[in-house]
Amino acid sequence: MFRSLTVTLYYVAGRGKELLENVLEGFTGWLMSDGWGAYRHYPRRLRCWAHLIRKARGLVQSGDREARVFGVLVLSTLESLMAAVYAAREGPPPVALPTPQALTLAALRAACEQRQGHAHPKTHALAVELLNDWAVIFQILSHPGLPLTNNDAERALRHWVILRKLSLGTRTPVGSRVFALLASVIDTCRQRDHAPWRYLERAIADRRAGWPLAPLPQ
Repeated sequence: MFRSLTVTLYYVAGRGKELLENVLEGFTGWLMSDGWGAYRHYPRRLRCWAHLIRKARGLVQSGDREARVFGVLVLSTLESLMAAVYAAREGPPPVALPTPQALTLAALRAACEQRQGHAHPKTHALAVELLNDWAVIFQILSHPGLPLTNNDAERALRHWVILRKLSLGTRTPVGSRVFALLASVIDTCRQRDHAPWRYLERAIADRRAGWPLAPLPQ
């Protein structure tokens, strides 16, 4: 799924690097992503902190004591940095935060480095994930006006995921393509304050009459 301020695009497909390059060809803005490795070559990228916070909270609830300690450290650090980002947004213009937060970041990085290869798999995994994407994760501290999460995209995606599960998914590649196209059209129309059903009604009528498909409402 890809979502901007005015366009939503869904794909029912494998998450290959080729798909990413086709969709983002020519895109020069900021890309908010999860930790999927294919995103790493993209130069202007942010990481969704909501994903990282969920993983840290999972460690906090772990039965492994060292995992809990690491989870508490990661969670408290991210929450502290989020508070600093929100505070920076209050004063015009937003100020870069890496320098005042240097000690906090250094402590977290040292903890991550110590836990590479940890016997607890999820402790090791989160430590490595943070280290592998360190600059991108904390990019927000240099640009506090940018978003911290991709929650808007996840909210948009959630009801389509539920619909696919309730309908037991699609049966063919054509069905998957139709589902993704309809979802893309419906959500894009809604983002642009247009009724999707009016547009779809017109599109179906035009194609039945042999006329070209009308462009999406602007």
